[in-house]
Amino acid sequence: MKQYNIYNMIIDNEVEGIEEEVSAYFNHKKKDYCITFNKADLEIINCWVFDNTHSLPATISEDIIESIREDVKNRI
Repeated sequence: MKQYNIYNMIIDNEVEGIEEEVSAYFNHKKKDYCITFNKADLEIINCWVFDNTHSLPATISEDIIESIREDVKNRI
């Protein structure tokens, strides 16, 4: 069973001079997160955790990152 739930994904289409990105919004342990990957190779660009008023850099386990990466790969 997955430890997270992806509830939204944004796939940026090619924009001149900017690499395409994929952002996955998910819940994990009752918190909301966003992880953004480079679309070409699915390397992490950034990862944020949201609370009521702020977004902060997040630390996510490699196991969850790999699982999300696979989910994103299958969805695009």
